[in-house]
Amino acid sequence: MVSERGLQVLRAIVQDYVDTNEPVGSKTIVDRHQFGVSAATIRNDMALLEDEELIAAPHTSSGRVPTDKGYRVFVDHLSQLRPLSGAQRSAISTFLADPVDLDDLLTRTVRALTQLTGQVAIVQYPSFARASVSHVEFVHLGGARVVVIVVTDTGRVSQRVAFLQGELDADDVAQVKARLAALVTGKPVADAAQAIDDLVAAPEASTRVDAAVRAVARIVAEELDEFRQDKLVMAGTATLARREGDFRGSIYPLLEAIEEQVTLLRLMGEMVADDQGLAASIGRENAPFGLGEASVVTSDYDGAGTRARLGLLGPMRMDYPTNLAAVRAVAHYLSRLLDEDESSR
Repeated sequence: MVSERGLQVLRAIVQDYVDTNEPVGSKTIVDRHQFGVSAATIRNDMALLEDEELIAAPHTSSGRVPTDKGYRVFVDHLSQLRPLSGAQRSAISTFLADPVDLDDLLTRTVRALTQLTGQVAIVQYPSFARASVSHVEFVHLGGARVVVIVVTDTGRVSQRVAFLQGELDADDVAQVKARLAALVTGKPVADAAQAIDDLVAAPEASTRVDAAVRAVARIVAEELDEFRQDKLVMAGTATLARREGDFRGSIYPLLEAIEEQVTLLRLMGEMVADDQGLAASIGRENAPFGLGEASVVTSDYDGAGTRARLGLLGPMRMDYPTNLAAVRAVAHYLSRLLDEDESSR
């Protein structure tokens, strides 16, 4: 059992190690922090922390550094998060203002987070299981070239250029638009996808309009399938290379997880949030996902009538109070913007 002063010593070691990237000794703690006891007393506290495997000596006769277990205890005993400055909050608000669509908003979100923290920023798309298709636009660019645009009532927009087998005239284009709208508009994403499957499974088309409707419907179905898949937006991957020295092993597993996304989606999905929607997964806790050298901190946000997560991925030596405050603040702004957008529909 760690004493209250032992927790304070652990807090000092974590803070100093994060700030300096140097092992922390008892004399340094006495000089920098107001404990009111001797260096010998601090050394005894450090010995007890080492017995509990909360700190370790990276080299013989060196200071001590936190272990992943030590970081966990530190995070679990955080009395308060380090508040963001007024300038930082203003920057977040300005950066996220007036997005073009949901994709633009989430891209801005991760860029803001990585600029605030210097870590890899991650945001999960809201679930579109309850989304409905609000609009399908079919723009004829001339000849056989068209643009297909799909919009959901949650603000998700997809745009795709396609080439049809035959050319269409203005009357053909009008018919294709009308039939597509009747097929999917106003339906939940899953129902719209099923309606397209039924159309494609029907006997082969006999006219060029029928053929065009089928071709465009297949494109819409592919986009709807994309909407239904879990997806992440990320920024700041280059920060891993700059902080490679903070990882005892290779950063390749982290880069692989970023590229494939499914690992991070699983990890974020299994993290247990506190009553403020915040969660942290540290070091060995991430070993089942191949990320035993990394930490992930997240915050829940509300969007599209459901809850999703945004967070940060980085080394265990990270500024947890500031990073948790940053994800919480950005999640708050994101939730508010999505709620305002939903209310304006």
